[in-house]
Amino acid sequence: MDTIQRSAEEFKKLLSIMDELRSKCPWDMKQTYESLRKLTIEETHELADAIYSGDDDGIRNELGDLMLHIAFYAKIGTEKGVFTMEDVLKGINNKLVYRHPHVFGNVAVSGPSEVEENWEQLKMREKEEYKPVLSGVPSSLPAMVKANRIQEKVRGVGFDWENREQIWDKVLEEITELKEGIKDHNRDSIESELGDVMFSLINASRLYGIDPEAALEKTNRKFIRRFSYLEKETLSKGRSLHDMSLDEMNVIWEDAKKNE
Repeated sequence: MDTIQRSAEEFKKLLSIMDELRSKCPWDMKQTYESLRKLTIEETHELADAIYSGDDDGIRNELGDLMLHIAFYAKIGTEKGVFTMEDVLKGINNKLVYRHPHVFGNVAVSGPSEVEENWEQLKMREKEEYKPVLSGVPSSLPAMVKANRIQEKVRGVGFDWENREQIWDKVLEEITELKEGIKDHNRDSIESELGDVMFSLINASRLYGIDPEAALEKTNRKFIRRFSYLEKETLSKGRSLHDMSLDEMNVIWEDAKKNE
């Protein structure tokens, strides 16, 4: 039995277990789309944490948790008579074949960027009625992820910089406007311009092939690591951070950087 067959058998077993849980477990029996939603988001973040940490075992475990959620939603859909797991799988299979004409058809592409552009154009053609380009961006996405997705969407229809280096003029322009808002002590203006600066930096990340969420998370972890070192060193000297000057803390902070 090959890997695909073994995987299919395990997936079939998962669906069978889900049937049992839904009919016999009091907790599983009472779950709904809505009650599962926040748990699914939590599991997705746990997967992201495992990916950031390079934890292969963690990634495997979290993928299993997400597979359980997919089976759960499909089971509820079946009970409601609106869709089955077969419908879910058939839908994604058909979508993948349709949106990869360079693999399953005769379309030629020059690279990943053209694949992404074709994906967005094909996605729009699938709709019986025209829908705005940005209508498919979930409103509940975290702001940084949403900004990145918005930028990817509009790029798919050609709304993008001709040269990625042009983005830096835009970043500087937005920073200048932010400084003007600060100078005027206009809170609304500061908030608006700060948002523009962040949006343009996220755009720069996209243009240079960097995931802004991953980049910021790496910086978060780096800061936590260095601050933990600062805190530990301070306590080992019998002192408190509250009693130290910023200059004293910076000395230890520089040591933390060197020790990395």
